[in-house]
Amino acid sequence: MTTATAEQRSFEADVSRLLHMMVHSVYSDRDVFLRELISNAADACEKLRYEAIAQPELLGEEPKLAITIEADAEAGRLVIADNGIGMSRDEMVEALGTIARSGTRSFMERITAADGKDGAQLIGQFGVGFYSAFMVAAEVEVVSRRAGSDEAWAWSSDGKGEFTVAPVALADAPVRGTRVTLRLMDDAKTYAERRTLERIVKEQSGHVPVSIALVEKPGAEPATLADGAALWTRPKSEISKDEYADFYRSVAGQYDEPAATIHFRAEGRHEYTALVFVPGARPFDLFDADRKGRIKLYVKRVFITDEAELMPRYLRFVRGIVDTADLPLNVSREMIQNSPLLGAIKKGVTSRILSDLAKLAGQDAEVFARIWENFGAVIKEGLYEDFERRAQLLDLSRFRTTASGEGWRSLKDYVGALKENQTAIYYIVGDDAGRIANSPQLEGFRARGIEVLLLSDPVDSFWVSAAPDFEGKPFKSVTQGAADLGLVPLLDGAAAPSAETSEQVGALLASMKEALADEVADVRASDRLTESAVCLVASDQGPDRQFERLLNAAGRIDSAAKPILEVNPRHAVVAALAAVEDGALRSDVAHLLLDTARVLDGERPANANAFAERLNRLVTRSIGEG
Repeated sequence: MTTATAEQRSFEADVSRLLHMMVHSVYSDRDVFLRELISNAADACEKLRYEAIAQPELLGEEPKLAITIEADAEAGRLVIADNGIGMSRDEMVEALGTIARSGTRSFMERITAADGKDGAQLIGQFGVGFYSAFMVAAEVEVVSRRAGSDEAWAWSSDGKGEFTVAPVALADAPVRGTRVTLRLMDDAKTYAERRTLERIVKEQSGHVPVSIALVEKPGAEPATLADGAALWTRPKSEISKDEYADFYRSVAGQYDEPAATIHFRAEGRHEYTALVFVPGARPFDLFDADRKGRIKLYVKRVFITDEAELMPRYLRFVRGIVDTADLPLNVSREMIQNSPLLGAIKKGVTSRILSDLAKLAGQDAEVFARIWENFGAVIKEGLYEDFERRAQLLDLSRFRTTASGEGWRSLKDYVGALKENQTAIYYIVGDDAGRIANSPQLEGFRARGIEVLLLSDPVDSFWVSAAPDFEGKPFKSVTQGAADLGLVPLLDGAAAPSAETSEQVGALLASMKEALADEVADVRASDRLTESAVCLVASDQGPDRQFERLLNAAGRIDSAAKPILEVNPRHAVVAALAAVEDGALRSDVAHLLLDTARVLDGERPANANAFAERLNRLVTRSIGEG
């Protein structure tokens, strides 16, 4: 039995200042102290598991490794105990008496030097996490007995500059391992309450490789908080659909079934495991302005953060976890360093999700259609933002078209159905799917059976301006420039749109251009109209009409460019107006036709009072003549 006496020593640092910094600056969330102490305990168990390979006797009569939390809310006392490797006196002084000297790191360096590889799954790296206990504790006591030793030691401190190391009777020490006792501050006594402990363990340490039990009061039966298992570490063949669904609900905070589950382990230069889900329903925060992802980052099965950008923003609906063993962290583990490994993980996980979605689209079109219905508008943001994967995303994308009815069409479907002499992929953009499907600009395309993409999501105006082509076919708006449909044959029985005009109609167009000079850039005969009298289109130069409206609303441009008014020379109204010689009547009808085109385009008449006055004059004249 040892006869050593208590020894009081100073920390090997300016501890009063350094601990103050630790408590008030390094960590922003007090909850983190429990994660850090559990991580240390899990590391101690993993160290023993490793050393017991060569020395099985170290396990003694307690082969099962475990962490126990003892809480006494009334006394303001919290204990975190493990039956891991424990510490000798010298190890205790070195590990706890020198801030930022990590025993875990020293151990890792030792075994790596011995066998040339990292053989233990250990968490601690910086030797500072233990001191987070002083965020909630007025005093901390550590009692430890190293496995195989007949000595036990106690370390205690109030975190203000000194610590005490003293021998402990074996009867007052664990059989092996470490017991950390916190005398909680008055404003931190909730950390000895069951509901608080359960919440923190579940959120941050529920998947460490050692079971965690809670004893609410001395002598009470322990309750299991975590079983030491992490679902994502198991082979996929051993995990049931129900287990995946339960884990999805726990990590996503949703109650639906996942539409797709993607579970894989990346090996090689960068090693990590990912278990992510595509939800079956839209998350409530899908269109939040910050567009943040919700993937949880774990390091060696310990939760680190859900703030790391592990997914591009156009995949922010994906839920799940990524667990890696070698991601570099800062001292608090709360902020991820700008690491090439993090970028590699993001790239790898994104590529895997997109490739699995592409496989799903080919294998189960119905399931993929539901995913696209929920998240297509978000995925298409990548067409504008992710140049590197634009071709892959275009191949994945689905669209409503003039030929799809209520279904979805891929661009491969579209290109496979191109008409004779068709050289472009045509689209129309607007904020109302029903209205754009009935736009007059589509009439000439329908007459030739040319399929047109109906794009009604806000992002559509942006990506079509950035995507140059698909399989060599450029994207072209049906509301911009000339239609150039003359080379595409008409369907049998279709009325022939024509831009040819009689001398009388030519004179009408000239007079309309003069009357509307302040509001339109040109008035011309249309080869795209078959039923309507007029429509508005944008010029060949500049943005599409809908894109221009969005830019104008956002203040990105001072004012919209003047549109072009296209007139159907075969329409009865146009033919009748061409025969009218009354200049005032021609002007009134010309302005009414322009306002009609605006309404068909989803806008309002430019001047409501002038519109009403012209309409009244025209109705009065018609009644009088009748």
